Amino acid sequence: MAQDGRQARWDKHNQQRRLSILDAALEVIEAEPPGAEFHVQQIAASAGLNRTVVYRHFTDRADLDAAIRAHIIASLQTELAPAVSLEGTVNEIIERIISTYVGWTVAHQSLHAFALQEAAGAFQQGVDQIAEMLSDLLTLAITLLGAELDEAEVALVDPLAHGLVGAVLGAVRRWLAREVREPSADRLANLLSLSIWNLLDGHARRLGVVLDPDLPIADVFAGSGSPEPTA
Repeated sequence: MAQDGRQARWDKHNQQRRLSILDAALEVIEAEPPGAEFHVQQIAASAGLNRTVVYRHFTDRADLDAAIRAHIIASLQTELAPAVSLEGTVNEIIERIISTYVGWTVAHQSLHAFALQEAAGAFQQGVDQIAEMLSDLLTLAITLLGAELDEAEVALVDPLAHGLVGAVLGAVRRWLAREVREPSADRLANLLSLSIWNLLDGHARRLGVVLDPDLPIADVFAGSGSPEPTA
């Protein structure tokens, strides 16, 4: 039992040290312009450790970089999680989610750039998790509205959620890369929100539901939307 207790304390110590190294890595990356190279020695110095100690917690540089990207995505997910909820009007929900993401990328451009350097792995897993959060939100909304979907439409919800997330990520990535960053971040978020709303509104109308984007979502669900007028 005593041995187990010591092992548990040692494991906790290692987890805390690993986390402190990853936090230090984010500080190092944020201190440099987007895309700038950084070295393990910088991370070690920021964490107050020797370089060899850093490598006790990671197999090699590739393992460290993958862990850093996962840590970046985790911080983005923490930021986004409260925004992905059915609170407020439809417009407010869409704009809250997109504005949160745009705001995070503007505030953490170097972290965003480093995460995007990897085509797959941690970043793609993070994108998939964010898309799954949106898919769950859409599924809940469809259920509460009482919309009747056939099997193909139900199966499309998940790919659609991934497509929406991918479209926003792609637009923001291109916007960040432009030499002249126009429009403003607020205007970008507004226009992206409008684009997402137009797509969702089109699907809702096809299902016979007319949504008021400025009506509190609780009232929308209470009335199950407005029926599509018939000719």
